[in-house]
Amino acid sequence: MTSVALPRHHRTLWWKEALIVSVFYAIYTLIRNQFGSALVNGVDVPLHSFTNAVRVIRIERALGLYHEESIQDFFLPHVWFIKLMNTYYGTAHFFVTLGVFILLFKRRPDVFAQWRNVLAAMTGLAIIGFVLFPLMPPRLLDEQCPTKNGGFGGACIEHELRNYNGAENFGFVDTVAEFGGPWAFNEGPAASLSNQYAAMPSLHIGWSTWCVFALWPIAKRRWARIALFLYPATTLLCIVVTGNHFWLDGLGGLLVFGLGYVIGTWLHNWNHRRLDARMASHPAL
Repeated sequence: MTSVALPRHHRTLWWKEALIVSVFYAIYTLIRNQFGSALVNGVDVPLHSFTNAVRVIRIERALGLYHEESIQDFFLPHVWFIKLMNTYYGTAHFFVTLGVFILLFKRRPDVFAQWRNVLAAMTGLAIIGFVLFPLMPPRLLDEQCPTKNGGFGGACIEHELRNYNGAENFGFVDTVAEFGGPWAFNEGPAASLSNQYAAMPSLHIGWSTWCVFALWPIAKRRWARIALFLYPATTLLCIVVTGNHFWLDGLGGLLVFGLGYVIGTWLHNWNHRRLDARMASHPAL
């Protein structure tokens, strides 16, 4: 009698996925926020993050990309737009990603685990970036001590270290502190937990790019595909207008997405090979 392997059926349970996401995000938040204080393991984080910001500015100047302040300045007179961008920055990043996650679970169960792994891998890589390269966002470069949001701004840095190319004023505005938004760093849990120096890489760009590629196969209509690409494009404009990121932070977000895709896809394929091998070792009689 010839042995025939039983077909393998993998059930994706919503409560299991919800638990995985909740635990992972809690761990991510805990690790990320451990590096948001003024002094971590003997390292002056605000000084280190300010120095890294100067490095980013120098690179962008060399590449002809350092125009974030001019772009923000163009939009500042339009208060309604600034408030809209503040709200977008504080909400879309989480709710759109969660919505795409649920949609994948329902519409693409065959590759759901792959894209879940990609999201987890890129987020894990971002944590490494936050730890190894703390970066002060543009909005804090001219802020006093403490900032209006309860943190440490660039004005905390000694005079001689701030003297960058003969100019001590970078010109950026902390739009949430000035115009308001759905969250603030000077009150509530964010005041004590948030890491304001985790700008590189930008997970706003990384996660929004993840949304595009994860949904692309089921976005059949032209308007849907245009909307998909408008999402990370709008996100890029948002992170610059609100002074939360440099252009290079967005590039860093694309980099961790690419690496996360490679790692997450490899894990997904490895798991399938493992399950196939286990089924083959228990053939039906």
